[in-house]
Amino acid sequence: MGVLAIIAALVLEQWRPLGERRAATGALAAWADWLERCFNAGESRHGAIAWLIAALVPATVALVLYALLAWLTPLAGLLLNIAALYLTLGFRQFSHFFTGIQAALRDAEVDRARELIGAWRGESATHRSREEVIRLAIEEALAASHRNVFAVLFWFVLLPGPSGAILYRMAVFLDRRWGGKGEFGRWARKLLLILEWPAARLTAAAFAVVGDFEDAIYCWRTQAAAWPDPNLGIVLAAGAGALGVRLGMPLTEVTGLQSRAEIGLGEEADLPHLDSTVGLLWRALVVWVFVLIVLTLARVF
Repeated sequence: MGVLAIIAALVLEQWRPLGERRAATGALAAWADWLERCFNAGESRHGAIAWLIAALVPATVALVLYALLAWLTPLAGLLLNIAALYLTLGFRQFSHFFTGIQAALRDAEVDRARELIGAWRGESATHRSREEVIRLAIEEALAASHRNVFAVLFWFVLLPGPSGAILYRMAVFLDRRWGGKGEFGRWARKLLLILEWPAARLTAAAFAVVGDFEDAIYCWRTQAAAWPDPNLGIVLAAGAGALGVRLGMPLTEVTGLQSRAEIGLGEEADLPHLDSTVGLLWRALVVWVFVLIVLTLARVF
């Protein structure tokens, strides 16, 4: 039933993407802000309690609802899983930025590409070079595919009903909302790192399988630790190695150079690598779904 829900949700999202999900994001923001006002007294234990309420309550409600619906009829449970995945998956949520950047660069509209990568990253990019725009677009696509697709699917499969997908997406949201707020946000960051640990490695393994395996594993082992976020470093390093492209590296800022580690091997990022990135992500997704189908059939027979 789980693999049917995944396939149906992916098809549904391609057909009718939800876009920016402003209504859901607004409701979650209000929920998180209310909990912060109630619990934030400047200590990490208060942040831990708030996180448990913010993340576990929606996940538990979804699990109880799924158990009730599945008890009534398996079809109702399946429909709930599809709806939950449709809300938590975000393949099309980031792909429109990536596609727009591809189109702009093909038409030699570098300023338009700068505008799009700036909107995607939430910063001004008017000073970015063409190569930096391409490099950042690939990095954002690899990271977004992990957090909006592969990690969501991993936790959906691992935990019963839609609880895993909801728990993971809440962890990502709470890290963005609370992660930079001192001791109160320390547990939000720490718990996301824990949830990311297995999912990031499976995402990286998928990139390696469908790309240049040897280079992906080499970059994973030797370069990932230099990235500020260790789990994201694994995803980016394996993805860069699988693509045969160099990512990371210093970025030009208005105030000077922003130091960043170099990850990947091979050529500097250029327009063909954007096409290669699309192919890598789709192949990795197909591999994930195929493996889930095989595991499902193995359980049945």
